[in-house]
Amino acid sequence: MSNRAKRIFVLTGAGVSAESGLGTFRDRDGLWARYDPMKLATPAAFARTPREVHAFYNARRAALLRAEPNAAHQALARLEAGLADRGGELFLCTQNIDDLHERAGSRQIVHMHGELLKARCTACKTVNVWRDDLNVTDSCPACQRTGTLRPHVVWFGETPFHLKAINAALLGSDLFVAIGTSGAVYPAAGLVEDANRAGIRTCEINLEPSANAHSFDEARYGPASEAVPNWVAAV
Repeated sequence: MSNRAKRIFVLTGAGVSAESGLGTFRDRDGLWARYDPMKLATPAAFARTPREVHAFYNARRAALLRAEPNAAHQALARLEAGLADRGGELFLCTQNIDDLHERAGSRQIVHMHGELLKARCTACKTVNVWRDDLNVTDSCPACQRTGTLRPHVVWFGETPFHLKAINAALLGSDLFVAIGTSGAVYPAAGLVEDANRAGIRTCEINLEPSANAHSFDEARYGPASEAVPNWVAAV
């Protein structure tokens, strides 16, 4: 069935960017095994210790700017172009806050957990491109207030972005594919069950089975830089 799918919904997680040198979160050696997310990735943590939170994300931003897209990102960009040529459509939804899909050539990406290379003002809500370090002394380019900028990312306890568009795209798809996801972070982890209830075929592509691997109709396991291009070639 995947060979005939014309409207494909792809969800990507940290595993798709791991081979580009960006850390995953929930693996044995992931970021949350080394850092306490409650001290670095919540609104309360930012209110309490903004300098520490900024330092953590500044380090991640610097690592992202050094990283390059890998073969998995590039294969998904080819898939988007190939489906468009055949009258189809790829809805690429990522849990990742990096920009490697964009740099690989994907044109339409929905970042449900935000974007690391952007800053949001807590006062005027303006979102600005931000590639430098972010500090409590920085001023918002829009309202000029100081100390109001935060990373434009979704923290624990916050609602992911674009949920209405994501749900609509999922229900309009022929095939749901989760790539490099842990299957443990909701609401993203619940999309496969939504697809199952709608009768949409599902596929997991991962280094190893995810926490909800049993919910998928089919699976491909291996490094993303190999498994994703192989799957795209088959599609």
